[in-house]
Amino acid sequence: MAFTRATGKHRAPGRMTRKKANFAGVAALATTGVIGTLASPALAAETGATTVEDTGLTQIVAADSLADQIADQAAAQKQEAAEAAAKAKAEAEAKRKAEARAKEAREAKERAAREAERKRLNSFVSPISGSYVSTGYQAGGAVWSSGSHTGIDFHAASGTSVHAVGLGTVVEAGWGGAYGNNVVIKMNDGSYTQYGHLSSISVSVGQSVTPGQRIGLSGATGNTSGPHLHFEARTSPEYGSDINPLAYLRAHGVNV
Repeated sequence: MAFTRATGKHRAPGRMTRKKANFAGVAALATTGVIGTLASPALAAETGATTVEDTGLTQIVAADSLADQIADQAAAQKQEAAEAAAKAKAEAEAKRKAEARAKEAREAKERAAREAERKRLNSFVSPISGSYVSTGYQAGGAVWSSGSHTGIDFHAASGTSVHAVGLGTVVEAGWGGAYGNNVVIKMNDGSYTQYGHLSSISVSVGQSVTPGQRIGLSGATGNTSGPHLHFEARTSPEYGSDINPLAYLRAHGVNV
C-alpha cells in the first residue's frame, strides 16, 4: 500500500524546515538588533563578574595593606615603648649612681670631719694665743715660797683669753691662795694642767673642756707683781707634783 505524506495544520514541520526557520529567525533577530540587545545583558553580566572579581582582589590587597600598616604601627609602638623603658632604666640607673656618689661624698666628708674633730680633740694648743714665755720653769727667787718657779709664765695683759691646752675635765675652779683665781684640769692622758692669777673664771668643776676652749681671763690675782698667766703641768692636782711645762707642751706638739 502506498503512503502519502499527510498534510494539515497538526503536522510538525520537518527537521530541515525547522533548521531553516531557525536560521531565518536568527537572521531576522540580527536584522532587528534583538540579538545585540539580548547579548548585552550577558556581556554586561560577564563584565560585571570581572568587576566583582577585581573589586574582591582590591579588597584583599587593601585588607593586607591595612594589616601591614597596623602591624608596622604596633611594631613602632613596641619599639618606642622599649626605647622609653630603656631610657627610663638608664635615667634611673644614672640617678642611682648620682645618689650613690653623693652619698659617698657625704660619708667621705663626714669621715673627714670626724677625723678632723678627733685630731683636734687629741691636739694641744698654747694657753695664750700668740704669746711667749716670760719666766721659765724652776727659775729661782724669793718671790716663790718653794724657792723656785713651779711653772712657766706667759706674757698676757689683763683680760686676755686663757684656753684649755687640751681635752679634759675641770677638777678645780676658784681661789687657789698664792695662785689667785685658778683652774686645774685633768687631761685625757691622765696628766693635769693648772692656770693661775686669772681675773675671771669661765668654767666649773666637772665640766668637760676641749682644746682651745676659753676657761677664763688672765689677770693679776694672788701673789704676783703684775698681770700674766701662770701655767703648770702636773702628775696630780696637788701642788708640788709639777713637771717641766715647756717640755710637756712641746711633747704634745705645741710650738712655744
